[in-house]
Amino acid sequence: MRILGLNSSPKGKASQTRRLVQAVLDGAAAKGAETEYIDLRKYTIEYCIGCRKCFATGKCVFDDDYAPLLEKMLAADGMVWGSPNYSFCVNAPMKALIDRMADVIHCQYFDGKYCAAVCTAGRDHAIITRFLANNFNDLGAYVTGTAGALVTEGEAAVARAEILSFSLGQALADDIVSQRPYFDQHVAIDANRLDFQAKIRQYKEQWPYQYEYWEKRGWG
Repeated sequence: MRILGLNSSPKGKASQTRRLVQAVLDGAAAKGAETEYIDLRKYTIEYCIGCRKCFATGKCVFDDDYAPLLEKMLAADGMVWGSPNYSFCVNAPMKALIDRMADVIHCQYFDGKYCAAVCTAGRDHAIITRFLANNFNDLGAYVTGTAGALVTEGEAAVARAEILSFSLGQALADDIVSQRPYFDQHVAIDANRLDFQAKIRQYKEQWPYQYEYWEKRGWG
């Protein structure tokens, strides 16, 4: 069982978000998971230009750190993503990564994975963890849960969130082992899949890679 933790905070070891991501990984490790921490700021991820080449070929036009990072994500059984709240959205490194994953969303590459989201914020962390959770569902994954902290409430708030994040990591590992079904999320994932199926059928001439992938999965 392998679980990957991504943190998009630019603050390195001083990052409060890092503490929550690491706590999730520590909780998963306590359940026997192999874990890896990724500092997203050290990766060069170009901005998506919306060319849709990945829809047609399965490959991005940019030769940067996205492809090897995607390989790591696809090899993982589960993930936790963490971002601070920047203007009530994930920050730029996380958004750049998500924007590059349109092909992953269409092909539902995270099907069968379990994920979690964490955030530290000055005002609202739930808006960020909801955003990340919704993206995980769009990618085809189940979401075990989320955790967050208001840094304006001081060290005690972050410490409490670390405890919750550790428990979240344990639950994430348990979900992977048991393959726990989340029926409400399954309904949403199925609805997305039907929508993607219709679009890929409509554009099968323009998007041959995605159409062939769906046919191989038996979803076409």
